[in-house]
Amino acid sequence: MKYIFCHHTIKLLLLFLLCLTQYVQAQQPVADSARSVPSDSLSVLDSIPKPKQVLIDTVRYRFIGDGNFTRGNVNRSLVVLRAELLFSGPVISIATNPRFTYGKQSGILAERDSYVDLFVDVFKKKKTYVFGLGILETSNLRRIRLRQMGGAGIGYRLMKSANNDLSLTNAILFESTNFVELPTVTTLRNSFRVKGKHSLLQDKIRFNHITFIQPALNDLSNLRWNTIFSVELPLNKFVTLRTSFENSFESVVEATRKKNDSRLTFGISIGNK
Repeated sequence: MKYIFCHHTIKLLLLFLLCLTQYVQAQQPVADSARSVPSDSLSVLDSIPKPKQVLIDTVRYRFIGDGNFTRGNVNRSLVVLRAELLFSGPVISIATNPRFTYGKQSGILAERDSYVDLFVDVFKKKKTYVFGLGILETSNLRRIRLRQMGGAGIGYRLMKSANNDLSLTNAILFESTNFVELPTVTTLRNSFRVKGKHSLLQDKIRFNHITFIQPALNDLSNLRWNTIFSVELPLNKFVTLRTSFENSFESVVEATRKKNDSRLTFGISIGNK
């Protein structure tokens, strides 16, 4: 009798536990059941291609041809060819602005100058960013066989909108200049730059400007600056008429060269930049 009683007791206990388990599962909130995803659904989610991280997602370009020609007592011809290339992505942007200048005055070669730069900006889309740069330059006008510059710095975006873009940068540069007659000059420079682009009248007129001020850190009398200011009249999305004024100054020059040069040119640009 005792065995039969225990047997029935165990059966009742197991039945109670089974009912309790079913009751607890029935009381679980709907959200919990929604969280459980069938294994076949997980395999479908895994098969969906995930977005790839890209280094460059935007390419902007512009090709510029400027010139100035005069005839009379002084015959002068000047051609300036420029390019502006920008490759940007979520983290970095790479920009280069090569140019070539060729000019004659009274039939004598005056300018045959080349300039190539490379800027690599990190976090350029943020208000504060860092960058590195390298520059190669030759100049018949200033009798420079080769000038090399390289360095790094920090930039700060003062303004960024549809009509105005204004930024400041400051960098430390190592510079080596190989003159035709003067001995090679090597120095460290501080390079401060102001760069801006502004549009008026619903982008019918554009003003672009860039200014470099570059004193040598070991000799403050060794100073260079350069300013380019341009006014542009877009004809359509890709073609723009423009006029440009440039002024440059170098305190260390050869005896036959002046320290200051200015030029005014007119031309056209083609591109999506």
